[in-house]
Amino acid sequence: MTPETPAAETISTFRRGEWRTSLDRAPLPGPAGRELALVPEIVADADRRWWDSALPGLPLLTGRRELLLTALELFDSGTLTVGGVGEQSGAAFRAALWESAGLPGPLVDRWCAMLRDGVLKKDDAPEPDGALALVALPGNTFTCLDAVCDQAERSAGVWLRPSRREPVSAARLVAALLAAGWPRARLGFYPGEQRSLYGLLRLTDRHIVYGGSGLAASVRSSPALTLHGPGRGCALVPPDMPTDDAVAWLLPLIAADSGRFCSNVRTVVCEKPDAAAALAQSLAAALDALSPDGVWPLTAFREPGAARAATRGIRDRLRPGDCILTRRPPVLHSAADDVYALPHIALLDGHVTSYARSTDDAAESHPLVGHEVPFPFAAVLSASPRAADAIAADSLFVYRPAK
Repeated sequence: MTPETPAAETISTFRRGEWRTSLDRAPLPGPAGRELALVPEIVADADRRWWDSALPGLPLLTGRRELLLTALELFDSGTLTVGGVGEQSGAAFRAALWESAGLPGPLVDRWCAMLRDGVLKKDDAPEPDGALALVALPGNTFTCLDAVCDQAERSAGVWLRPSRREPVSAARLVAALLAAGWPRARLGFYPGEQRSLYGLLRLTDRHIVYGGSGLAASVRSSPALTLHGPGRGCALVPPDMPTDDAVAWLLPLIAADSGRFCSNVRTVVCEKPDAAAALAQSLAAALDALSPDGVWPLTAFREPGAARAATRGIRDRLRPGDCILTRRPPVLHSAADDVYALPHIALLDGHVTSYARSTDDAAESHPLVGHEVPFPFAAVLSASPRAADAIAADSLFVYRPAK
């Protein structure tokens, strides 16, 4: 690996204070020919030794909060030099995200604002320590870059491991931090094969990792690890809530941010036994009325077959008596050849009187309760108060209407 100028279609790594090319590369979703440079584990191991020797000589870093806010302004709309990409304006950043990850411009605008607001609303800055932090990012949303901001404030150095499905935003944040004046040696951008994550966990002192249930089961827990797994968001609908009011309350919880947040509602629980069917029908009609470029825009799928696989995963989890109530075809191919997974509502059969938590090996919960997909989807069911409490206890995000 060398610090020379890489090919124009390859996003570089950033290590030892330089953007660098690599012979190890992976194709990116979207237009053919675009690639992501990868860092082999043996190289990362050598870089940790370099970091240990360089850290004592680094000057004190002050004014971190102000540098972060400057960086996030540049991230949103500045023209930045991104390794392997060259000069990238805010408009070019949005175009790259649309082409490679299917993220529409209004969603990018919203998420950039969320990142800035998150830093602005923080309490006093933490006292920095000497740790080298790792942030392993997901591919569903770049708002998780807020974890990079957190670790940049409190850590001596921070390495970013981007998702191979969407590394564009993480590379741009590194470029924005550099342009704001962040010391080059304190940053790293370490794309890699899936198995390389475990090596990076071994090499770093503090770890923030985003991923699904499979990753959560494969990562060994430790005091240094913060694991952000499935949110299994649920909404509890009281028995006296009118259906129209419930739909108005639930629709943004299901459809906002293209259903990509771990906080989106995936399960709607009605305590009134005969209310679930009517509510599910009304929710399905509301979701069927959404358009890809509407109030709650949808993301396009760039990997071949990914949209169909995601929607098929819902149907494969249906049990006898369950049904899909949204009426549009599961996948939309637009006139511009963009592919969308359209919103889904599933109505689960029967009235649930007991519920086994997803962490309980002794019994199986319904496979659609808490099921997460990268588009708006919710399963609607009726449940006893006891079962509703158990479902809520299995969720990181529980919503109840304001009284």
